[in-house]
Order: sequence, then C-alpha cells, then structure tokens
Amino acid sequence: MKGPLNSVEPHGDWAPGLQKARLYELILQDIILGELPPMQVLEEKALAARYAGGVAGVREALGRLAIEGLVVRRPRVGTIVAPMDVTEIEHAFEVRRMLEGRTAALAARNRRPADLVAITAAFEGAEAAIKAGDFRAMLAMDHAFHRAVAFAAQNPTLARFVIALQNVATRFWIWQMEKQTPEEQMADVVLHRALAQAIVERDPAAAEAICAQLIGEPPSAQRA
Repeated sequence: MKGPLNSVEPHGDWAPGLQKARLYELILQDIILGELPPMQVLEEKALAARYAGGVAGVREALGRLAIEGLVVRRPRVGTIVAPMDVTEIEHAFEVRRMLEGRTAALAARNRRPADLVAITAAFEGAEAAIKAGDFRAMLAMDHAFHRAVAFAAQNPTLARFVIALQNVATRFWIWQMEKQTPEEQMADVVLHRALAQAIVERDPAAAEAICAQLIGEPPSAQRA
C-alpha cells in the first residue's frame, strides 16, 4: 500500500496547487469523515460538480485513492468507497508501528528549516477547532502534521508508504476522536506538539517514543 510516484514531491505530479491534488484531498477528507460513506458509488460527474472541478481531475484523484486502498473499482458497478475493513485497519496499525517511529526519528535527524515551519505550524488553531467541534479542521491539521513529518525524513519512498497507511488508519482515528472529550482531544494535540519539539531539538529517540504513543492502540484493543 503506497501512494503513486511523485505523490510526495512538492513540485511533482501531485503538487498542492494542481486541481487533481485539490480534488484528491477533498474526496479523501469526505471518505475519512464519512461524508462519502463505505460502499457508496462514486460517480465522476457528480463529484466534479460537488467539488467544483473537472471530470479528468476527479478521475485521476480516484485513481490515486484506488492505489491507496480507499476506493475500489468493481465491474458493472463502478468506483465505490472501500468498506471499513477492521482487519485491514488492524494490519495498517501494525505496519505503522514499525514504520512511523523510525520515520519520526529520521525526521529529527534530517529535518530542514522549511520542514520545521510546516511541522510546528500544523496545529495552530487547534484549541479553537476543538472548542467548535470542527472535526474537518482537526483532520486537516493532523494530515498536515504527519505529512510534514514524513517529508522531513527526506526519504520519498518511505513517505509514500507512511502517508498511505495513515490515510487508511485515520478512518478509525476520526471515529475514535468523535467519542473523545475536548480534554482528551487537547491531550492528543499536546502530544503532537511534543513530537514537533523533539524534531526541532534533533532528538531521534524522543521523537520515536512519542510517535509510538501517538499511534495508540489498534481497533482490537479498543474493542477489548
């Protein structure tokens, strides 16, 4: 499970300013938030109208989401939102535990000044978003943070795997977050900011340990 080539390059085929990248982010957010629920058929023209984009851009965005396992293309049905497969999410958590801690450690070792700007700014406004119950804003902050950390490792191949895994696991995370109190949500933000500080201080051991805390428990542990 990984993103397409150049999907993590700032000036590559999926650079943030491109229409298909914007459409990808919007569709991804709505899948994670449940606005596009599991098994829903995704009709390209309807999505283009919904997100004020072109059909070609939607088609490319859906192609990337298919590579990442978030949508499924079925004969005679079309493209649908992937079901919430607890086993797959469980596996994604296991791989995240193996990869993301090392990614955070590499970020602490290899980060550049521009990386630090993105990492430390990611959760600006978190307090207001939590107070407002704005899960979409919190999701955007979480994605921005973890992508910035992945980029800071200076290993695009690793970043592609890590980001794709995060997107799968975040479908469970957002469901979990909706059940948390504002105080619990704020504690999660504080932990993200502690990871940012470890990266700023070039402390790979601390970054790896904090990242393990952030990944948390898989769905099976939550059900126990």
